Amino acid sequence: MATLFSPLSEKSSNGRSTTRRRIGFIGFDGVRTLDLTGPLETFAAARTVAADGEAACDYEVVVVGVNGKNFVSQSGVIFTAQQTIHSAREFDTIVVPGGSRLQEGGTMTALSAWLCAQAPKTRRIASVCGGIYPLAQSGLLDGRQVTTHWRLAADVARRFPRLRLIPNAIFIKDGPFYTSAGVTAGIDLSLALIEEDHGPRLALAVARELVMYVKRSGEQEQYSEPLRFQTQATDRFSDIVAWIVAHLHENLSVEILAERACCSVRHFSRLFKSVFGNTPADFVEELRLTEARHRLASPRNSLESVGSSVGFHSADAFSRAFERRFGVRPQSYRRQIHHLGTKRSTGKRAA
Repeated sequence: MATLFSPLSEKSSNGRSTTRRRIGFIGFDGVRTLDLTGPLETFAAARTVAADGEAACDYEVVVVGVNGKNFVSQSGVIFTAQQTIHSAREFDTIVVPGGSRLQEGGTMTALSAWLCAQAPKTRRIASVCGGIYPLAQSGLLDGRQVTTHWRLAADVARRFPRLRLIPNAIFIKDGPFYTSAGVTAGIDLSLALIEEDHGPRLALAVARELVMYVKRSGEQEQYSEPLRFQTQATDRFSDIVAWIVAHLHENLSVEILAERACCSVRHFSRLFKSVFGNTPADFVEELRLTEARHRLASPRNSLESVGSSVGFHSADAFSRAFERRFGVRPQSYRRQIHHLGTKRSTGKRAA
C-alpha cells in the first residue's frame, strides 16, 4: 500500500491554518497545450479566488520538464519549466497531460519510471488525455478503472489490456489515481480535485472565475446529448439546441421554439423532425431528462429541485418521465450512482 504524502500546514497572515499543496504539471516536447495549461490555470485560479475570499487555500503550481527545462508544445508554444524530473522535490499531486510524442520513445519511458518512484510519496496522480500512456506503462493502473480521450480508447485498451477502460467518461477516480478525457475534461478533473480539497463552494467559485457553462461530473459522457444534436443541425437550427439547454426550466412549447427559429409552427415541426428524427416535444424531454440525470449526481440537490430545475411541474411527472426514459426511478438511480461512487473512492489497491 502506498504511503500517502502529507501536505505542509502553515499559518497565513490572518492567523488561519493554510495547507500548502505542491501540484506538479509535467511538460515535454509535443505536449498538448490545453492539456497542460487548462489544469494549471484551474489550480492557479483556485489560489486567486481563495485569496479574494480569505479562504485557507495555498496551491503551489510547478511545471516539471521531463528532458529539460525548455520544451515546445504541439501547437508551437515555448515553455520554461521551473524544475525537471531529475531535480523536482516531492509533490502532493502530479498531473500528466497528453501530447503527440508521449505515446512512444524515451519520453514515455523516462516519465513512466519517474512516476513509479514518485507514487509511494504522492497523494494522487492524474492524467489528462494521452497522459495515461506513461502511467499505464508503469503498471500503477493495472486492474483499475480508467478513461481517456475517446479517440485513444481503442489503442489504450489494446496496448494495456490489464486496465479496466471506461471509454466515454469525462474523468474517473480509482484509489489515488485519476484519469480523464482530453482538453476541457482536464479542467473538469481539476475542479473535482479542488472540491476534494476545499469543498464545492471553492470549486464552483473557480468554475465561475473561468466562465465555465457548468461544472461537470465525471460520469457525464464525453460526447454530450446537446453536442450530438448540434452536429446534426442545419444552419436554421445551429443555435437552438444550446438555447434550449440554457432554458430547460422555462416554457419550451413548440410555439415558443418555432418563434425562436422564425418559422410557422407546422413548418418548424416538420423541419425539426427531418433534422433530428424526433418531435420538438420528445426532443426537449430527452434533453431535460439527460440533464436531470447529471444533476442527480449531486446529493445536495433534492429530487423535487432537480425536476423543477429542468422544467417539470411536479415531482410525480418528473419521476414517471425519468422511469420511462431510463427504466428506473430517480431515487433508485441516485442510490445506484452513490453506491458506485463510494465503491470507486474506497476501492484502493496496493500501488
